[in-house]
This record gives sequence, C-alpha cells and structure tokens, in this order.
Amino acid sequence: MPQTISRGYKTLLEEASAKIRTLPTDEAVALHGREDVVFVDLRDPRELEREGRIPGAVHCPRGMLEFWIDPESPYHKPVFNQDKTFVFFCAAGWRSALSAATAQDMGLKPVAHIEGGFTAWKKAGGSVETGPKA
Repeated sequence: MPQTISRGYKTLLEEASAKIRTLPTDEAVALHGREDVVFVDLRDPRELEREGRIPGAVHCPRGMLEFWIDPESPYHKPVFNQDKTFVFFCAAGWRSALSAATAQDMGLKPVAHIEGGFTAWKKAGGSVETGPKA
C-alpha cells in the first residue's frame, strides 16, 4: 500500500510563501550589486554550469543551507553572519521559497526569494555570467 503524506509540497510552498517576502523579478534585478544585499544561489552545481550564474551570488547547495547558516555548526559560513538582506533563488522559485522560510525560522533576517527564480531572472534581462567560476 502506498504511503500517505499529510502535507505535500504544495502545502509547504503555500505555508512558506505566506510568511516570507517574494520579490518580483524587476525588484530583485534592481537590488543586484548593492553592498547590503547577498544573493544566495541554491541550485545544484550542474544547473550553474548549464544555465549560468548571477554575478556575485553566493552558491549554497540546498542541502547545506541550515548548516551554513548556524554559527554553531562546523560547516558555518561567515557570509551568513552579516547584517544584510539575503535574497534566495533557485531555478523556478520552489526551493528558494522553502529555503527563505527555513532561514527566517532560524533567525536570519531580512530574507526574501525571487519569484520565478533564475529562469525569471534571465527572462527579465538580469545579469548572467557563464563559464567556469573564477
């Protein structure tokens, strides 16, 4: 007999979206390059290689997010210990919505995510770099 889950991904996304800030793409593009904003790319390394990157974005694999944010974790990354706005993104906005909600629940503030993710960013003409990461 197949297992029944009580809360599926759609419910999780609705709950996350209700408590986080979702940036329209044009607003996210306008924030790019500001000293007080950190863009966090949650995509898999293969996605970055295939699709490109937002220049200056920090790459944080989705599976490491909680460990990189927590200063008590042996995997903590100092980038998350700054008084800045953190803008999360993935390919389409699902992983980033869940990640922004998790980061906010952990106490990281302010946080937001890009509506439509990197796909929408590219369609809006946001800056993209390709090739090997320098």
